[in-house]
Amino acid sequence: MIHPIGIGAMSFANFYGPTDEANSHAILDAAMQAGVDHIDTANVYGMGTSETVIGTYLKANPSAKDHFKIATKASISSKPDGTGRFFDNSAEHLTSELEKSLQRMGIEAVELFYVHRRNPDIPIEEVTATLAGLVKSGKTKAIGYSEIAPSSLRRAHAVHPVAAVQSEYSLSTRSPEMGLVQTCKELGAALVAFSPVGRSLLTDNPLSYEAVQDLPFLVNNPRFMEPNYSANITAISAFQALASDMNISAAGLAIAWVLAKGEHIIPIPGTRSVEHFKEFLEGVDRPLTDEEIKAVEVTLPIGWAHGDRYSQAQWIGPERYC
Repeated sequence: MIHPIGIGAMSFANFYGPTDEANSHAILDAAMQAGVDHIDTANVYGMGTSETVIGTYLKANPSAKDHFKIATKASISSKPDGTGRFFDNSAEHLTSELEKSLQRMGIEAVELFYVHRRNPDIPIEEVTATLAGLVKSGKTKAIGYSEIAPSSLRRAHAVHPVAAVQSEYSLSTRSPEMGLVQTCKELGAALVAFSPVGRSLLTDNPLSYEAVQDLPFLVNNPRFMEPNYSANITAISAFQALASDMNISAAGLAIAWVLAKGEHIIPIPGTRSVEHFKEFLEGVDRPLTDEEIKAVEVTLPIGWAHGDRYSQAQWIGPERYC
C-alpha cells in the first residue's frame, strides 16, 4: 500500500517556473513528514535534473531510500539534428536509460518503470517483453506506460502485468473516463493521474498570464493562450468559491474529487511550494460525499474547459482513443 497521493517531480526541474535543490528538498521533507511515499520522475525532466535532485536528497537522508517508492520513465529522445524528438522503445534505449536514472538517484532499483511515450511502429507486446526483462533483472519491481489507450493496455497486460498507466486526469481533463479508468480497474492497474490540479487552473492561485509567457510548454498550450486563458480563469471562480464554502482550498478540492473517482486512482500533483503541497493533503483528509461530488461537477461540468489540453505538437505521442 502507498499513500493516496504522490509527488510529481517534474516541478523539480523548473518546468512550471524557477526552483532550486533546497526548495525541492523541502518538499520531500514535507512528504516524509506526511507519510507521502511515492515520487514520480523521468529521465527527461530537466534532462536528468529532477532525478539528480532526488538522488542528492536520498544521499543526505538515507532513511528516505526505504520510505520512498520511486517511479521513473524513459523513451523520449531528441533527434540528432535537433529538429525535434522521437520515441525510442528499443530494448537498448530503455535498458541504458534506466541504468542512468538509477545512477543519478543512487539506488539499485525503482519501484516502477514506465515507457514515457509509446512508439506505434514497435508492437507493444515486444516492448512489454523488454520491460518484463528489466523486472527479471531486478532493476525495477513493476512496469507501466504513460498516455496509452485502453486497447494498448490490454495487449501489454496479456504479456506481463502492467502495474500502472499514467494519464492526465482532473476536473479539466476527463477523457480517461471514456475507457481508461474502467480498464485500469478491471485489470488491476493503478491509474496515476498527472496534472490533477489542471496545471494550476484548479487552484486558488493559478499561474498568471504573464508568468505563462516564460514557460515554454504552457505558452503554447491552448488552455493558457488567449482568449482561452481568460475564459478559464473566469470559469474557475465558481469552483474557488465552492471550495471556500466547503472550508478547503481549491487545490485540495480538486484532489479530493480525483480520489473520489476510484480507489485505484493515484493523483501525483507537482509543486515548487511546501504551502501548496499541504493544500494537496487537504484533499486526502477530506473525502467527499455524493452530494459534494455532484456540487463540484455542476460547478465545473464535463467539458467546461476552454481549449484542448495539448497543442497539435504536444499531441504527438499520447494515444487518442475516443
